[in-house]
Amino acid sequence: MDLLAELRTRKILAIIRADSAERAVACVDTLVAAGITALEISLTTPGAVEAIAQVRDAHDPSILIGAGTVLTVGQADEVAAAGATFVVTPAITQGAHRAVTLGLPLLCGALTPTEVVAALDLGATAIKIFPAKVHGPSYLRELAAPLPHAPLIAVGGVDANTAPEYLAAGAVAVGVGSPLLGDAGTGGSLEALTTRAHTFRTTLNV
Repeated sequence: MDLLAELRTRKILAIIRADSAERAVACVDTLVAAGITALEISLTTPGAVEAIAQVRDAHDPSILIGAGTVLTVGQADEVAAAGATFVVTPAITQGAHRAVTLGLPLLCGALTPTEVVAALDLGATAIKIFPAKVHGPSYLRELAAPLPHAPLIAVGGVDANTAPEYLAAGAVAVGVGSPLLGDAGTGGSLEALTTRAHTFRTTLNV
């Protein structure tokens, strides 16, 4: 499976942060039913590893289930054993190094050109530009000028209105957390989550 090619096609990476494993699973199931098929469950969610294992078993292999906020070697080992399709880190963490060693595709957090190059040198599949909202779409365009080979994913404050702007600026995909999830991760309406998912898909033509 070519993760980068899949992200280019799917365009949306849903970021799940919830207050329990059960709620994370419910959010994943809702989003998959709404047509969003690339998702990460953040390890800031209690029971995240168990949730990853559960949704991995429940869904077809074509549904991309990643583990987010992977900081340590131990966390990377745990999510690999749980069947995570890929690993997402906020920076060049020990977890990022371990993911590469394990052969797990890595979406590595970076912001500056130096960090982007370091993440690529490490072996990252793509670079998560975070927090994207701080600098906006024009920053990705500026990064891509000297680094046209760097696959960039915009994450942090990306909503349905700005998502197309990041893609137009050169991002291969956008990672979307709270603007998509809303309060669904803490007991909010799953029907409203479905509506937001359809809005994102319509806006990005996916």
